[in-house]
Amino acid sequence: MTSDIIYVNGKIFTANPEQPFASAMVIRDGRIHRIGEEDEMESMEGERIDLQGRRLLPGLIDAHMHPLYLANSSKQIPCLPPVVESIEDLVTEVHKARKLQDSESWIEGWGYDEGKLVDGRSPSRWDLDKATTESPVIITRTCTHIIVVNSKALELAGINKDTKDPVGGKIDRNPDGEPTGVLRENAKDLVVKIMPVQTMEHESNALADLSPKLLSHGITAMTDLMAKKNPVDYLALYNAATDKGMKQRTVLYYIWGNIKDDPFLAMNETNREHANHVGGIKVFADGSVSGRTAWVDPPFLGRNENYGIPMTTKEELLRAGEAAEKNQVQLVVHAMGERAIDLIVDTFYGKKGWMEEGPSIRIEHAAMPSKKALQHASEMGIAFVPQPIFLYAEIESYLTNLGAERTKQTYPIRSMLDAGIMVAFSSDAPATAWADPVNPFVGMMAAVTRMAHDGTDTGQEQSIDVETGIMLYTKGAQEVTRIPDIGQLKPGYHADFIILDRDILTVKPEEIGDIRVEATYMAGKKVFQKEIAV
Repeated sequence: MTSDIIYVNGKIFTANPEQPFASAMVIRDGRIHRIGEEDEMESMEGERIDLQGRRLLPGLIDAHMHPLYLANSSKQIPCLPPVVESIEDLVTEVHKARKLQDSESWIEGWGYDEGKLVDGRSPSRWDLDKATTESPVIITRTCTHIIVVNSKALELAGINKDTKDPVGGKIDRNPDGEPTGVLRENAKDLVVKIMPVQTMEHESNALADLSPKLLSHGITAMTDLMAKKNPVDYLALYNAATDKGMKQRTVLYYIWGNIKDDPFLAMNETNREHANHVGGIKVFADGSVSGRTAWVDPPFLGRNENYGIPMTTKEELLRAGEAAEKNQVQLVVHAMGERAIDLIVDTFYGKKGWMEEGPSIRIEHAAMPSKKALQHASEMGIAFVPQPIFLYAEIESYLTNLGAERTKQTYPIRSMLDAGIMVAFSSDAPATAWADPVNPFVGMMAAVTRMAHDGTDTGQEQSIDVETGIMLYTKGAQEVTRIPDIGQLKPGYHADFIILDRDILTVKPEEIGDIRVEATYMAGKKVFQKEIAV
């Protein structure tokens, strides 16, 4: 047994409703041994650390993100301001990249959003061809549901005028029927599947390299909502990353399309006591609001009646749900539009959940739930996992696609909570149009203020208080992800906590996004320390 470490003189927010605040806590063998007021710890022996009145929170949990995408996107062309503010800028950056590599290598970019481009439109194959026709180019939209490629990439994928749209996907075409290079939802897989597969060594190194950045944001537990078994098993990949220094506890959710032919999961893969484990099976019901592929009703604004793209069926949901039940993991369904959310709720309404602890079904994003969906989801114990940063960062596209009033009704966090729905916050990083998409404090600020980055009101009646915002990134996120013994600072729980550079409970709401983490601890050990400016 190691000696106790006693933290005193702190402003501790525990996320434990039975004891929300404390000023001191005792760490023993990597777990919280005792927590309360400083005078209660006076007789205890051990190393004493003075928190100097600073605010301390439980380690944060990102309940929906894509760590591998985030790690790899940092090595691609950044297609957001200030680097790329126009299609001309994008062409210039692609041309620069082409000069640095051979003609057979793929050129990749990440994060364009036509709402932030001065051109006000998506780039096309012909735009990218101005940079190169020799090398294949793929640029992923910020939502991850849409890509744009050049003519070389279309050629390699065998996509031409005669190629039919795949089920759940769309190939954009010009008036002559020629593909424009924009591929939506399942159509993007026509190109992605022919791209070179990175080695496990490369990918595990990328995850290990990402870990310190996440720790600097106070993220001690995370999820990967795009996990696969083939061609590389993500569970083995994340275990390799842990061996290389990745610190975060991680839950993986296998894509249904990747495992449905053999959906068996071994008990050692789903064991929640393991630092990395499989927590669910993921299905896509639709696309994104900003990319106009969410399955909505009424349709998106515009001359053409566009209701988005439905990507699953009742039968497929039931089949995936049966596999999840047999494996005793969650069914996780991406759904943003009203019709997609209704499909999930209606399909499972009246059916008993299979998980004894935590929700059997999660709806990811849940941007536009109907009142009926809120009521039925609450009755069924379905959890919602929204991303407050979307409205904050992507307001231009939301206003264009939905209009001001309908935008204010999206991500109705207050209504979700009032309905009794289990809610967890997350970032969906890197799938949002923000330079630092994984920053949880920007997400909390967006939920508290319901204001976009440009000052647009995104629906004040759906705002929440700061303490609730913290709870949805800690206790609420733990209840949804089901990672044992984290998310609260209470006896018996892992000593995962963060120290902030200012008090999140007293700063102005619009300044929450500026908060920085001074130090991050896991199992009582410091794993991150902010550098002191000289």
